[in-house]
Amino acid sequence: MKIRREWLAHGLCTRPADRAAAEDSVARIYARLSRGRPRFVWVASPRQALPLVSGLPTHEVLHAWARATRPPGAPPLASDLVTAVSRLRGALDACVTHPDLDPPPSRRTKTPRAGRTAWTSLPPLEALDAGVPLRAVLRHGVWEALRVSLADGLYLPVRSVLAAPGLLPTAWYGQQEAYWIAYYDMARRLELARFERTDNDHLDDWATLARSCGWWWPGEKVCVVVERPAAVHTEPVPGGRHDEVRLRRDRPAVEYRDGWCPYR
Repeated sequence: MKIRREWLAHGLCTRPADRAAAEDSVARIYARLSRGRPRFVWVASPRQALPLVSGLPTHEVLHAWARATRPPGAPPLASDLVTAVSRLRGALDACVTHPDLDPPPSRRTKTPRAGRTAWTSLPPLEALDAGVPLRAVLRHGVWEALRVSLADGLYLPVRSVLAAPGLLPTAWYGQQEAYWIAYYDMARRLELARFERTDNDHLDDWATLARSCGWWWPGEKVCVVVERPAAVHTEPVPGGRHDEVRLRRDRPAVEYRDGWCPYR
């Protein structure tokens, strides 16, 4: 699919960041959370960011804010951001309602000839013929395929080298969040959804970030943003049907602009 390949290219892009576009988008995201424009600090690699983001909340801290019994005081910006993104995705999902996405009533009880594990290995047309809804086929072919490439294949391995599990402050991944952005962008470009104006604008800000920069850590006053990598070397995922890639095994697969190579 052309749209998937376009977003995969953004997720793997090694051109210098568009700093102005990234900063303006982050500032608008802050404004939606009733925060002023932060001061931006740009770094050449996630490793270079570590001393600057010490003290920002980890996933464990954010999970505490999601529980019924919350910690005392005001939630950190990162907690509000998680809530905002969850709300945005829910609102966008609610608008993906084109009748072609689901089988007609006469076919909704039809059981695909294969279970989920098997149908996801089928070509899209065969999956549709097996009774799999177009909605599921598109989500697997865009969201899940790009998640395999950009999350499982890239930022999660890099994050595991950067810090032990649970110790790294929560980051957002800029270009490597293209997997979920691409799905909703596909829906609106193919006219399978019509989003509310405010949600459409919010999605545009995340799309601009995915086209403009690498990882970023939001603090109340300072936002640390990472340049895109200088080089990313990938190879196809064995058996992949949707352009899935993973980091190369035979060379330093990622190099950042300060020379840091997580796997050297």
